[in-house]
Amino acid sequence: MNTRRPGHDEVVAATRRWVERAVIGLNLCPFARAVSVRGQVRYAVSDATDPEALLGDLESELRLLSLSDAEQVDTTLLILPLVLGDFLDYNDFLDTADAAVARMGLEGVIQVASFHPQYQFAGTDPDDITNYTNRSPFPILHLLREASVSAAVAAFPEADLIYQRNLDTMARLGIDGWIALGLGP
Repeated sequence: MNTRRPGHDEVVAATRRWVERAVIGLNLCPFARAVSVRGQVRYAVSDATDPEALLGDLESELRLLSLSDAEQVDTTLLILPLVLGDFLDYNDFLDTADAAVARMGLEGVIQVASFHPQYQFAGTDPDDITNYTNRSPFPILHLLREASVSAAVAAFPEADLIYQRNLDTMARLGIDGWIALGLGP
């Protein structure tokens, strides 16, 4: 059994590769390219090994993002290589994350989006290719400024169709196409 823990550089490199090849490359999020090109994405790696420690890291990142100039840091990917590897545990933690946003007075300011290596939409089979729209190399809590999301959606024609377009993209790509991107099964 391999018990080697990936280093921060390795974790960030794998996450950047996923962002470049899947999120931007497949245009799963049409808003990601601009903030990526401008260097406004913060890649933060949590060393937490339990949900309590992760909550502390999450609160620190929420605070940092809320106090940062959006021109410098517009969004944060809090990457969790050592905790919440089980999707159901991760999914349960999302309620804790949303509660932290509320407790810190950041509702309407920052929202949390979810990505996980085992991501599964309700009503789908685990191996359904559409789940891969939210599959990442590690569990990730994506912290987004709501003002930035609103501005991007307002500027993007038919933003309400992104979800369906992503499902169609994944169906055309298939698991073999996903693997060919070098992102694993």
